[in-house]
Amino acid sequence: MDRNLALELVRVTEAAALACGRWVGKGNKEAADAAAVNAMRKALETVGISGTVVIGEGEMDEAPMLYIGEKVGSGALAEVDIAVDPLEGTSICAKGMNGSIATIALAPKGGFLHAPDMYMEKIAVGPAARGAIDINAPPAANLKNVAAAKGCAVEDLTVVILDRPRHDKTVKEIRKAGARIHLISDGDVAPAIAAAVEGSGVDMMLGIGGAPEGVLAATALRCMGGDMQARLVFLNQEERERARAMGIEDFDRIYRAEDMARGDVVFAATGVTNGDLLRGVRYFAGGAATHSIVMRSLSRTVRFIEARHAFDYKPGLNAQMQGTQAAGRG
Repeated sequence: MDRNLALELVRVTEAAALACGRWVGKGNKEAADAAAVNAMRKALETVGISGTVVIGEGEMDEAPMLYIGEKVGSGALAEVDIAVDPLEGTSICAKGMNGSIATIALAPKGGFLHAPDMYMEKIAVGPAARGAIDINAPPAANLKNVAAAKGCAVEDLTVVILDRPRHDKTVKEIRKAGARIHLISDGDVAPAIAAAVEGSGVDMMLGIGGAPEGVLAATALRCMGGDMQARLVFLNQEERERARAMGIEDFDRIYRAEDMARGDVVFAATGVTNGDLLRGVRYFAGGAATHSIVMRSLSRTVRFIEARHAFDYKPGLNAQMQGTQAAGRG
């Protein structure tokens, strides 16, 4: 994997964030998602890869672009598989709430788990707690082991979990154990990564969320030396058949980050709204500022990138911004 691809991927997530950032707080998650998808797809055309989308916006008949199986990139260099979520947290973007990001990941061909669009049970921690988690253990046991690994008390830990009725029992158990909880309404990729960032204020991400998002989070955690365990959650036989069609035979398998993102993988994300991991897009006269993270598993280099974009000097981006603003006024 060419290491320069990492910075190319940041350009891709920046483009998506700049486009959907115009829709923050406007109550239209579909328009925000469409703006991010269009911008990411266009930016990928200039990246020197021969890529295949394996985690994307759905099947070809469900999504016009960035669908599973779509070929992207300029056709140069090695063949790679791509996982994308152009706007992780569409609802929180539409409501102007914290935590939405634009994200992408690359792996050598065949490197990603082809996760169906269904639920996945997950537990994620940073490098300091690597080896201290067990998805089969109750929350109290995991919290005790993570606290011991980090040399702190359970009361010092903060767990991020999606605010859903399915997590009521888990939330009670975490509170009984004494840890702090940050309930989020949407988007569990950024909190999983934040658990591996020292000083983020997040120690663990726990609960049931989307399986494709689990693969993206696993890619980032592999790059950072963090730890993650996950297991698909099947609601009916139809989901089992879909999983089998994507090559999954063991429905009870526990996946580690290394199982979901194999080989030399690269991950990038740009903040759309503020969050524990990244700051959101800030616009000013003639431009905007973005905050991104990019990392690679081979070197475990993690870069936070602050960028200022002058729209007048980026013709493609300028046209895209004008189009997005016009759509927003419409």
